[in-house]
Amino acid sequence: MRRSRWLAGWKDSATKPVVYHCISRVVDRRFVFEERECETFRMFFRMYENFTGCRVLAYCVMSNHFHLLLEVPPIAEGGLSDAELLLRLGGLYSEAMVAGVAAELAEARKCAVGEDESAGEARVAVIHARFTYRMHDLSEFMKGLLIRFTRWFNRMHTRQGTLWEERFKSVIVESGVAARTMAAYIDLNPVRAGMVKDPADYRWSSYGEAVGGGKKGYGKKAREGLVRAYFCDQGVGFEAEKWPAVSRLYRRLMGLALGRKPGRAEVAGAGNRATPNMLDAAEMLESKDNGTVLKDLGMAKMLHCRVRYFTDGAVIGSKEFVNEAFARARERFSAKRKDGARAMRGSGSAAAGLLWSARDLRVGV
Repeated sequence: MRRSRWLAGWKDSATKPVVYHCISRVVDRRFVFEERECETFRMFFRMYENFTGCRVLAYCVMSNHFHLLLEVPPIAEGGLSDAELLLRLGGLYSEAMVAGVAAELAEARKCAVGEDESAGEARVAVIHARFTYRMHDLSEFMKGLLIRFTRWFNRMHTRQGTLWEERFKSVIVESGVAARTMAAYIDLNPVRAGMVKDPADYRWSSYGEAVGGGKKGYGKKAREGLVRAYFCDQGVGFEAEKWPAVSRLYRRLMGLALGRKPGRAEVAGAGNRATPNMLDAAEMLESKDNGTVLKDLGMAKMLHCRVRYFTDGAVIGSKEFVNEAFARARERFSAKRKDGARAMRGSGSAAAGLLWSARDLRVGV
């Protein structure tokens, strides 16, 4: 019997962001994502964003798996208006289909202002419910996306059967440090794989798209998502105009292309005057103690390694955040366990005291 997915206990909060890191792999880990597949997959998840109201904050599509940092906001109080519902449907369905639903709603509304008002309102509610149960929901977003891509892929490649090796994984992520760290970890996937030296050069990632732009205005959407990922704990929304400032902070977090920065060591210069030792990003990351005024390079170096906690840790965030999630889902654990927060070890040790996990993981596995 499958265990139910661990969802954020505050999923209906209008003020506390609900963010998940979602990962899924191709069956047998086959390398199936080539250019056409990557483009189509990105198109589909943008379509599901428009339909569901969920937002992709960061993403990376690799050769045999993908990562999404997904925010799942609650549906607006009072639900969607007819116009809002039709707009959402237009993000996923054909014009003819949307026109048919519009006609249904118009007919139901006529009844709602006539003699049978209660029956008309009930008909409107039923029409809305046919679609809204799939909105603002993690599992429905992922289910719809994976099924639609599988159907397209099977048709294009004349195959049948499942494309994904198992249920998708999801990790609850705290807004703030955890969210921006997770976004950077996702965007650095192609760097860790040795495919590029700079994530800006990888087309199928949020950062690559934010820097390089893309079709249908997706470059702006990618920038909006990363701005939100970086500052969602501070009430910043999807504000693309903040991208120039966020992009500098984000590159610093990733420890890449920082330019020439003064380190702490000094060497004798002309006239016996001490001059700063200049280290570039790569040299600082490789130095034993980072030898630099940039205190976050330990985290940056960590992000260039595989950190299992970010894919298998169940909940990632501050100690208080993980303990809160644990308390809300106490039934998932044995009576012997007293709290939820577990220190990150091994490749995640650079985040010790800053980020915590809900699971203890074996080091070096």
